[in-house]
Amino acid sequence: MTLLLILILPILGSVCAALQPANARNAEAWLSGLIALTCTALVISLYPQVANEGVVRLTIAWLPSLGLDFYLRMDGFAWLFALLISGIGALVVLYARYYMSAEDPVPRFFSFLLAFMAAMLGVVLSGNVLQLVFFWELTSLSSFMLIAYWHHRVDARRGARMAMIVTVSGGLCLLAGMLLLGHMAGGYTLEAIFAAADQIKAHPWYPPMLILVALGALTKSAQFPFHFWLPHAMAAPTPVSAYLHSATMVKAGVFLLARLWPALAGTDLWFGLIGGAGLATLLLGAYAALYQQDMKGILAYSTISHLGLITLLLGMNSTLALVAAVFHIVNHATFKASLFMATGIVDHETGTRDVGRLSGLRRAMPLTATLATVAAAAMAGVPLLNGFLSKEMFFQEIVLFSGRPSLALGLPLAAVLAGTFSVAYSLRFIHQVFFGRPATDLPLTPHEPPRWMLLPSALLVLACVLVGSVPGLTVAPLLETVTRSILGADTPHYSLAIWHGFNLPLAMSLIALVGGIALYRVLLVLHRRAARRASGVQGYHQPWLFRIDGRSVFDVTLNSIKAAAEALVQRASTRRLQPQLFVLVVLCLVAVGMSLSGTAESAWRLPATPLNPAFALLWIVGAACAMGAARQAKYHRLAALMLSGGAGLCTCLTFVWLSAPDLALTQLAIEVVTVVLLLLGLRWLPRRIESDADRQRTALRTRWRRRRDFALAGLGGAGMAALTYLMLSRPAIVDGVAAYFVEAALPLGGGRNIVNVILVDFRGFDTMGEITVVGVVALTVFALLRRFRPAPESMELPRQQQQQGIAPIPTGEDVAVPGYRVVPTAVLRLLLPIAGLISVFVLLKGHNQPGGGFVGGLILATGALLQYMVGGIVWVEKRTLIHPQTWMAAGLICAGGAGLLALAIDAPFLSSAAVDLPLPLLGPVHLSSVLLFDLGVYLLVAGATILMLVAIAHQTLRSHHYHFHRLEQQAQRQPVPGGE
Repeated sequence: MTLLLILILPILGSVCAALQPANARNAEAWLSGLIALTCTALVISLYPQVANEGVVRLTIAWLPSLGLDFYLRMDGFAWLFALLISGIGALVVLYARYYMSAEDPVPRFFSFLLAFMAAMLGVVLSGNVLQLVFFWELTSLSSFMLIAYWHHRVDARRGARMAMIVTVSGGLCLLAGMLLLGHMAGGYTLEAIFAAADQIKAHPWYPPMLILVALGALTKSAQFPFHFWLPHAMAAPTPVSAYLHSATMVKAGVFLLARLWPALAGTDLWFGLIGGAGLATLLLGAYAALYQQDMKGILAYSTISHLGLITLLLGMNSTLALVAAVFHIVNHATFKASLFMATGIVDHETGTRDVGRLSGLRRAMPLTATLATVAAAAMAGVPLLNGFLSKEMFFQEIVLFSGRPSLALGLPLAAVLAGTFSVAYSLRFIHQVFFGRPATDLPLTPHEPPRWMLLPSALLVLACVLVGSVPGLTVAPLLETVTRSILGADTPHYSLAIWHGFNLPLAMSLIALVGGIALYRVLLVLHRRAARRASGVQGYHQPWLFRIDGRSVFDVTLNSIKAAAEALVQRASTRRLQPQLFVLVVLCLVAVGMSLSGTAESAWRLPATPLNPAFALLWIVGAACAMGAARQAKYHRLAALMLSGGAGLCTCLTFVWLSAPDLALTQLAIEVVTVVLLLLGLRWLPRRIESDADRQRTALRTRWRRRRDFALAGLGGAGMAALTYLMLSRPAIVDGVAAYFVEAALPLGGGRNIVNVILVDFRGFDTMGEITVVGVVALTVFALLRRFRPAPESMELPRQQQQQGIAPIPTGEDVAVPGYRVVPTAVLRLLLPIAGLISVFVLLKGHNQPGGGFVGGLILATGALLQYMVGGIVWVEKRTLIHPQTWMAAGLICAGGAGLLALAIDAPFLSSAAVDLPLPLLGPVHLSSVLLFDLGVYLLVAGATILMLVAIAHQTLRSHHYHFHRLEQQAQRQPVPGGE
């Protein structure tokens, strides 16, 4: 259960952090830090189990019939990433405690940060690729909230939207690729995919699958041509940037490529896609970093370049290159997190990150300058630091690359060029900020930060020095464990020695080091000359390459898609309801026609059932009500509503006639609620006022439309009648799903009501999804109507009264709606407890007799609505102890809890768990988790229905109060007959 605890702790911490008060910055930091440290300790404790190619697994049954279980899997590679995520996360939390201002909403920050940590841990610990995609998209969502943390800034909102659109789009491609991959491998677990590696590469679907998976990985890791979103994500707070660039978001893409390397690598297509994107990103990111004025901008493009280096190594189809890639992932995480922390310290203490304004900070901030210098030297690949070792391995693999002859010279040159750029922008990052004359025009007086704020950066720099100086004692055992977990018996022999003698990789490193220093000097001279020619010019002149901005291309693409969608909507859609319904009904008729076209002729020649006169009379009445409702809809809306309710009642009696009491009870409850809903909504509709000219102008069009609608309604009715006839007259299928439900309802579901057993047991997952949708719809309706105010013209008031400008009475008055007191109020108020008792009875009896949570919830909602109608809104709400939103939340908790109870008996999610409890006096009592699930349905349906109807009733009662208030004022203005 350690794996589950590692994943659950940040989730629980995120919830707890969100509930903390806004001024509890220390409590938030302590909570988040303890959770991150606990996760780190738990990860470290699992190292003995993952060493020597060991794997720790945890499987929780979810949908075993579909091969989908909640599967956590930790091998050496997942262990390394989990350690980076939790360990650097703990350092970021400590750093953020001093970076974040007391005025910032700190609970929201730490809540999002812990949710981000949980999502990344879910990605690296997932043993099922579809589960991995789920957490993959959660990282995009949580990073969106972190990047947009300062949502009052335009750049934060724009950067968050850009990051989310790019990464979520890539995530959708990844989902499609994983579905193909699992189908090709015969399973969605990593073990099944690794075992079918040769089969996957030989499959005809390998190219499209690899393209889709590559799109997901390259968008997440900001690889060319999707690299443009990462620099704009720098609008996030610096702790977020440090975490996102070092151990989380952008590392997810390269993690996935390394994770699937044994199954997907080794082909020319893999080298072309992955290696080509990595090479382009390596050069482009390094080149762009030279011309950034923002310290975080330099680090952002350097991250893009280093991720390109890792991607290039992964794309080279070499086991040694894979080892170098994994090694550089670790090294990059340490020095890049330290550099971002140093950048945040400079920004925090000076008020700016502009390298054109910063200078000479080493005198005021010597500790920060020392730490930043060492970390930047590691990024540049200076000897005796960790970056030098992994870059040496990179150069060695480039030299030994046995690909196409055309690349034998091009790749080494590109690698040396990228190394030169890396040294140049690292030197610029340090020299222009910490050396030279002290700046005099800074917003704040620079000084050292608190020592605890420096501690995380110091620990990371210490790791850079130790790994670079004594790799055999520090990182070598870990690297061996990680690479063996990926490659197994194919793990190559390699050496992490500091000195390998004079060889070509060392010469390439020296050339890059000397060339980077010379390049920086040249750029500095060019900058000074440009400054002399144009006084006041700060920064380097950006070359023509950056005139094509990725953000501009993104914005143009997004605006084009939006414009195309709006044009399509204007041509193919309308705001009127009737044309939309017409299209829907036509499509349904087409679907019905296609389904009936393949029906055998023998199906239409079945013996007819004798017609019962009483049943025929019932349907004659129902048809008359339906046609009357259509006829009265134009002239008398209330009469049309009553007639439609009569048609619904006939449908309910039909279910009773056909021995479907569950459907009849549900139909009756829905019919009552629907009629009340429509009755409340009718008051919003404007009065139908047509002039003679309007009637003459629309007469022909209306006549044609009615004929069209009549023909469409006839076809629709005939189609539904045909489908109903075929369903009711088909012979019984002995081995069909219906027969299975009939036979298994009592022994497996423990209930005699087959319909209820299907809903809460056999198809409980569907029902849980449906009630969740109902809850979302209810909240949406409530949110929309909360700000909606009926327009005066929708209140059916005379035009003269509308022009008087009389203000409506306050909605808080404790008055009942006049006209609703036909029945004594005291009698109607007794209906709520009676309806409550009936609803509970229906709920408890629903598993063996007609009823259930859905019908019970509707009955309770109907009783509650009557109280609103007779007692007034305020009278009821003052006496309401539990709000509908609470009912809905409790319903979802009960339904989810019923599903989690199955885990205690090691059964799939939402499996029924039963127990017989011997109680004194009562004897043995049979309790089942099905009752808890049905209770969740009951609470959510009741809460959602009440929430929607009350939201509508608020508007309707406000309209009604408005109407009678104005009538009273008008009556008071008229003189009293007789002068009394």
